[in-house]
Amino acid sequence: MTETHGATRWALIVGSSSGFGEATAKELAREGLNILGVHFDRRSSMDHVNEVIATMKSLGRDVLFFNTNAADAAKRAEVFSQIEAHWSKLGGEHFVKVFLHSIAFGSLKPYVSNDSEEELTQAQMEMTVDVMGSNLVYWIQELMRRKMLRQGSRIFAMTSAGGHSVIPSYGAVSAAKAVLESHIRQLAFELMPQGITANAIQAGVTITAGSAKIPGIEKLAEFAKLRNPGGRLTTPQDVAEAIAALASDKTHWITGNVIRVDGGEDIVT
Repeated sequence: MTETHGATRWALIVGSSSGFGEATAKELAREGLNILGVHFDRRSSMDHVNEVIATMKSLGRDVLFFNTNAADAAKRAEVFSQIEAHWSKLGGEHFVKVFLHSIAFGSLKPYVSNDSEEELTQAQMEMTVDVMGSNLVYWIQELMRRKMLRQGSRIFAMTSAGGHSVIPSYGAVSAAKAVLESHIRQLAFELMPQGITANAIQAGVTITAGSAKIPGIEKLAEFAKLRNPGGRLTTPQDVAEAIAALASDKTHWITGNVIRVDGGEDIVT
């Protein structure tokens, strides 16, 4: 295991089985971190999850994945208790060097429709904003209570251009991303005295299992590719490499930002 100043470094990734979370888990494993992953998959998806775990283990990393609802407080506490038990069994000091919140689970419905059955409901709005926005805070609170973060830890959360622009049927997710960015600023302010940074990562349009559910994603992706100065869409690996670079101890003064990883896509109108 890789150690820093006698303590073993881990990455905790919420949303670790696909898309940005999967790519970042693999990249950080290549960079020497052990991996804690939280995901919510059906049995039909577990073959892929097991392949992800095997890939990281083949690099010599310690890997512990939890298939559970990241938005459930009791299950979240259970995850942390199992992590603590695992660390205790290993012995020595351990801490979470990198935390990534990358959950893509929300309602994609218009606010107003001729058919009221197709409109976003209050329950759907509240669920989306909670799971994709405020849920970040609850994970960080628990990490701090259990003293799993320390000076040099890095917090990242996935946002999107939809947090400040309009995409059809994306309203609830857009609201969640705006909330997420606000939480990142507040966390950055409160945690900076302890040497812990917090930044949001705004990826360009990327085709993932989550984004594939957005109505009209094909046209959105086509337009994004045309306007992107790099001439292509963003990939999960682009984001993973950026997060790995930003996890460096040399980025200790970078906090409270929305950092675009999009090849310049968002600056082109």
